[in-house]
Amino acid sequence: MKLLTYKKDNSISCGLVIDSSIIDIPSNWQGDNAPRSILNILERPGCLEKVCSLSNTTENMIPIDSVKILAPIPRPGKILALAGNYAKHIIEGGLKLGLTESPRTNTVPRPFIMPSTAVIGDGDTIAYPMYSDEVDYELELAVIIGRKTRCVRIDDALDHVAGYTIVNDVSARSVTFKEARKQRPWDEFYDWLNGKWSDGFCPMGPYLVTKDEIPDPQNLTMKLTVNDEVRQDANTSQMIYHVADIVSFISHIMTLEPGDIIATGTPHGVGMATGNFLKPGDIIKCQIENLGTLTNTLGEKPEKLYKPLEA
Repeated sequence: MKLLTYKKDNSISCGLVIDSSIIDIPSNWQGDNAPRSILNILERPGCLEKVCSLSNTTENMIPIDSVKILAPIPRPGKILALAGNYAKHIIEGGLKLGLTESPRTNTVPRPFIMPSTAVIGDGDTIAYPMYSDEVDYELELAVIIGRKTRCVRIDDALDHVAGYTIVNDVSARSVTFKEARKQRPWDEFYDWLNGKWSDGFCPMGPYLVTKDEIPDPQNLTMKLTVNDEVRQDANTSQMIYHVADIVSFISHIMTLEPGDIIATGTPHGVGMATGNFLKPGDIIKCQIENLGTLTNTLGEKPEKLYKPLEA
C-alpha cells in the first residue's frame, strides 16, 4: 500500500495511491472521525488496516499528476539519521568515521537528530544554505515508525515499522563559521552537524510504502543521479547495521513514536569524495526499488553568505 500527503486547491489531504490515481482517505472514510493525515493514521490503532480496505473504491479517483505531492509526514516529531552505515562511504570519506574489521560485532550505530524544518517534498526546491560553498547529496532508505517503541529487541524491531520512504540527506560540507574563528575541541564535529540542519536539507517521499510491500528492506537497489548522471548506485544489503539493528538501538536511547523518521545512512558516491558538489539548478533524483523516485532541484546560491564573525 502506498500512502501520500498531497495538496490540491489549497487544501492538504492524505490519500491511497492506486496506479496513477489517488483515493482521498478522509472523503472516502466510512463512519465518523476520518483521519486527516498519515500521522493521524499511524497514531490510531487499527487505522492503517482500515485504510487498506479503501483500495476497492473506484469512484472519485484523483489523477496523481493533478496534485502537489508533499512529504508523507511534513513535520515529523523526530528525524534521526545514521552517520557511516556503509563501509565504502566511510572509506571514500578518508576513514574519518573509522572502520573496524567487523563493525556490526564490535561497534554501534551513530545516530544524530535533525530538525523537522529540514523536510520538503518531491518536486520542491532545496534552498541553497546561507553558510556553505559545498552542498552534497546523500541517498538514504528511511524508516517510518508505526507505533510507540521503547527498548525493543532486534528480532521484534520490524514489527514497530509502518513502512519506508526515500530521504536525501543533503549536507553542507563546508561552513563559513571557520573563518577568523579560534579553534576549540569538537569544532569539526559541530561544523559537520550544523551542515545537516539547513531548511530543505531533508527532501522526503514521495510515498510511505507500507512494510508488507517491502518484505526484505535489506535487499533494495538504490540509485541517485544528478542531471541524469549516476552518482550513487548501491543496495541496502551493503548496510553495516540493518534496519532492525538501528530501530532496536535507537529505541534503547529514546522512545520512538508513530511518524518518527530514521534515515539509515548513505552508500558511496557522494560529492565529497571527488569534490564534485552540487551546483545551483542541479536536478537530483533519488530512486529506491519499490519506493518510487524523489526529485528535487538545488536553488540559487545567495549573493552573500552568512559569516558570523564578520565585522
